Amino acid sequence: MPPRQIHTLHRPAKMPTDAPDLLFVHGAYMDSRCWDIHFLPYFTALGYNCHALDLSAHGLSEGKDEADRFGIDDYTADLRQVIASLPGDIVLIGHSMGCSVIERALERTTARAAVLMAPVPPTGTWGSIMRLALRHPEMFSEITRLSHHGELSPTSLSLMRDIYFSPVTMPEELLDFAHLIQPEPVRAISDMLVVGLRLHRPRPQIPVMVIGGERDAVFPPFATSHTALRWNARETCIPDCGHMLMLEHQWRAAADAVARWLQTTVRRHSPARSSGSVAEA
Repeated sequence: MPPRQIHTLHRPAKMPTDAPDLLFVHGAYMDSRCWDIHFLPYFTALGYNCHALDLSAHGLSEGKDEADRFGIDDYTADLRQVIASLPGDIVLIGHSMGCSVIERALERTTARAAVLMAPVPPTGTWGSIMRLALRHPEMFSEITRLSHHGELSPTSLSLMRDIYFSPVTMPEELLDFAHLIQPEPVRAISDMLVVGLRLHRPRPQIPVMVIGGERDAVFPPFATSHTALRWNARETCIPDCGHMLMLEHQWRAAADAVARWLQTTVRRHSPARSSGSVAEA
């Protein structure tokens, strides 16, 4: 089967530097645009070439007519395809499900470093789903209405705030992000339930940062710590922040933490960049 057409945003650095390129991987129910609101402008201003892909059946990538056949392995193939198209060493930055895609890609692909934001824990999503379903019995029906039919209501906005954002977020503020929400293939959701079955797969010895939100209701700090232990990674917790680190009121605190880590851990030891340019897909 030929490779799918994977759409990739390219935002060039605002100044020439020897920094490695950054490749951002979105989470479930989202696409690359979630990075383009705050994170891509922030990091291009620091001298990073930034790329953000749409996984299959998301955003402008192919596959929406057969979306439910795509799982984490398919997304991993998407990521490897994009990595192969970029020059030099890449730093991978993922959010939530996107972290699972990165971790699986790193079983067979290397990178300069990786940043895992609000990652799916090594044990999978069972615990999170059960905890949230007990607290919010309407969760599944409201997420389906919102992601599949675009039906916004006071109930769905309050639910989004309670699950994905910090308490300081007003439900009406989430109207600005409603256009980002889209269906997630059932197979991908199912794959995340059992991600823990791959605990003993090989992992490269690269620098890894794990970052989470203090008020994350999806993957609380204790779950984030499990991922950090697995990777022997630097762990950072952003105060008063929820699950959507790159869209929260506290997004800059999260971006600043990643930037400091990149500066001290990656850029300080980066080899000189090779010449060449990357065209936007």
